[in-house]
Amino acid sequence: MNKFFSHKLLLIALSLSVSSCAVFQPEKDNAQAAKADEGKKNGNGVKPYDKVITKDAKSDPGMFTVHRVEDKYFYEIPDSLFNREMLTVTRIAKTATGIGFGGGKQNTQVHRWQKKDGNVLLRVVSHEIFAADSLPVHEAVVNSNFEPVLQRFPIKTYGKDSVSKTTVIDVTELFTKDVMALGLPDRTRKQYKVSRLDDARSYIDTIRSYPENIEVRHVKTYNAGEPPSNESTGSISLEFSNSMILLPKAPMERRYFDQRVGWFARGQVDYGREDHKSKEVKYLDRWRLEVKEEDKEKFERGELVEPKEPIVYYIDRATPEKWRPFIKQGIEDWQVAFEEAGFKNAIIAKDPPSKEEDPDWSPEDVRYSVVRYLASPIPNANGPHVSDPRSGEILESDINWYHNVMTLLRNWFFVQTAAINEDAQMPQFEDEVMGRLIRFVSAHEVGHTIGLPHNMGSSAAYPVEKLRDPEFTAEFGTAPSIMDYARFNYIAQPGDGDVALMPNIGPYDKYAIKWGYKPILDKTAEEEKEILDQWILEKAGDPLYRFGKQQGGGVIDPSSQTEDLGDDAILASEYGIKNLKRIVPNLIEWTAEDGKNYEDLDDLYSQVLGQYNRYMGHVAANIGGVYEYYKTYDQEGAVYTHVDAAHQKDAMQFLQDQLFTTPEWLIDQDIFNKIEFDGNIERIRTFQVRTLNNILDFGRMARLMENEEINGNEAYGLLDMMGDVRKGIFSELSRGQKIDRYRRNLQRAYIDRMEYLMTEEQPEIPARMRAWSSRSEVNVAQSDIRPVVRGELKTLERQIRNDINRTGDTMTRYHLQDALERIDLILNPIK
Repeated sequence: MNKFFSHKLLLIALSLSVSSCAVFQPEKDNAQAAKADEGKKNGNGVKPYDKVITKDAKSDPGMFTVHRVEDKYFYEIPDSLFNREMLTVTRIAKTATGIGFGGGKQNTQVHRWQKKDGNVLLRVVSHEIFAADSLPVHEAVVNSNFEPVLQRFPIKTYGKDSVSKTTVIDVTELFTKDVMALGLPDRTRKQYKVSRLDDARSYIDTIRSYPENIEVRHVKTYNAGEPPSNESTGSISLEFSNSMILLPKAPMERRYFDQRVGWFARGQVDYGREDHKSKEVKYLDRWRLEVKEEDKEKFERGELVEPKEPIVYYIDRATPEKWRPFIKQGIEDWQVAFEEAGFKNAIIAKDPPSKEEDPDWSPEDVRYSVVRYLASPIPNANGPHVSDPRSGEILESDINWYHNVMTLLRNWFFVQTAAINEDAQMPQFEDEVMGRLIRFVSAHEVGHTIGLPHNMGSSAAYPVEKLRDPEFTAEFGTAPSIMDYARFNYIAQPGDGDVALMPNIGPYDKYAIKWGYKPILDKTAEEEKEILDQWILEKAGDPLYRFGKQQGGGVIDPSSQTEDLGDDAILASEYGIKNLKRIVPNLIEWTAEDGKNYEDLDDLYSQVLGQYNRYMGHVAANIGGVYEYYKTYDQEGAVYTHVDAAHQKDAMQFLQDQLFTTPEWLIDQDIFNKIEFDGNIERIRTFQVRTLNNILDFGRMARLMENEEINGNEAYGLLDMMGDVRKGIFSELSRGQKIDRYRRNLQRAYIDRMEYLMTEEQPEIPARMRAWSSRSEVNVAQSDIRPVVRGELKTLERQIRNDINRTGDTMTRYHLQDALERIDLILNPIK
């Protein structure tokens, strides 16, 4: 046998030997080899599993298995979860002073993990446009909705064997580098002049994996030119929370939105519709409450049934024991509303398991909705929720309960009820009293988490006098909806008896929950719309079931305001002021305690001033006001109606009597000499100027002109309003009276505002506020505003010249001489 032939036989033998051995090798070696070859082919250097996930790794199994190896974090992603949609919610978990509050949402995105060419891509999915995949236009929608790549990750290794079918990537830089979608948004960066992320002061705190979500906490430090606090550092440090939540494979059936019923909703442009234009469809955010198959006949007969899965809220372990029952009651108060939708026990409050019972239980697990108790000085509570953008299904909600919400409740309850309520006549309430207030706020916040926004039009449904009636308020509370900012009954007077002091789950709440949640069996979202419309029409015209949106940037509809009560702001505010006049003389007595300073006296006097100022705002909104009542084509009447002229004129007279005429009842020297060394004169001036500027507003003037154009002599027009303001503020002139210091300040403020109206333009609404701002737009220079202002100034100038010597008071004469000089500079500016 020659050498060449022998060598060839050896090669064949070796080859057969290797091939034969492969039969006896574990399958994982085959899988690893194949995957390693795939990695090498793509230049990514895929390594064996145990070379990446070493024996020192700390692993946390869940939706993905999260591995920590020294300072590196790895995701081990099951192949079954590639291309599944996941919702990522970015919140500020811990904040620097001056930047929002802990729990504040910064961004929400839908993500998709995708394998491509030896890498894993994290893509951003948009649901803003849509067409059913059965339609030809679907292809055009896909081509117009390309999913951007947020980050690319080289594959580091694959699962240990072929059964696991997992892929491992290093995600450390996703959370340590500056990925804007997972950190500080652009608007905040601009506000504080953020230049860049400081990598050396940024790090991952924790990454935890749960069956349906992954929770990441990471600290980011940004160099900033104008930090809101700790300026000497030249930076901002925040802790962010990123929640990545697996969305259901099969989206819940939608229910379409209708503006006549208040609801949190989301929109999508559907190109598959028959409309001759691209049209946005909106659908509700709501929990998936479904009838069990075996209960459908009972449900159809009108019997209450339990849902397949109830809404369950757990009370944070950190919540003080004595407040837990009240928070639970607030949650379960909504059961009466869900009964209107056909369900019993639809919403339940529970204590979480103890650490001994379940050491793995966590409020961050998306399977649990939790009332989170936060040790924070913020006097607030809020109820955000996380929902599937494809269907509106609420997946989870955490109510943030800040410790100092009790301070807010103490202040409201005191200033609005102490005149008639002994329980509120002290700075520290009994536990039962505070507990009832906590229950009220708990119910309000839960309302948000089940889909309901504020209904600021609710409280205008009840006649003012009915809120003094114990029998009426016992049955109906103080407003038809707990989702209004109706707060507490400031209208009730001493001697009215045992009137209710706050709203409960009311008629509107029950109606809204029925409309949003009651299943309409065997109907599609399109098919059920006719039935939902009929439910609305059954209540049309009844103020108890009206929805009035929350207005931002100014009030146009005076029947949809915050903090008000009753159908007549003038009468309600008169009752409210009577009660404030009863409170002020008792403030020292009701806050007294030996050995204590006057901090509570100062706080509660400030609350009186704030409440008084709210009354002025409630009434001022009627001047130039326009009511908004949502309707559709099958309903009669206008959507927008101007406030009656006589009511507007009465509102102006109220302001003249209660505010512009110096409110001397607020000037209590016994209080002032205990809380301040000066400031009362400036305080009164500030209140008067705020309301004066509110009345003499470009948008309000535009609506008065519009009203005059539509309704002619029946309208309360711009000339009427301007004349009434001038005559009231300068009423001393025609009487030859002395003008005191408070009134002199007010008159100068009037002249200053008239100069503003003559020289300034309407400020532009910031882009981020346009979506929710309520403001009438007007081109000031080309409108009647400046001719009217000029005419009013000339009229005032003539009056002053005629009456300047009618009083013998020197200071009054000096003031009027100064006023003439000021007016002349406005009418004849120096060039």
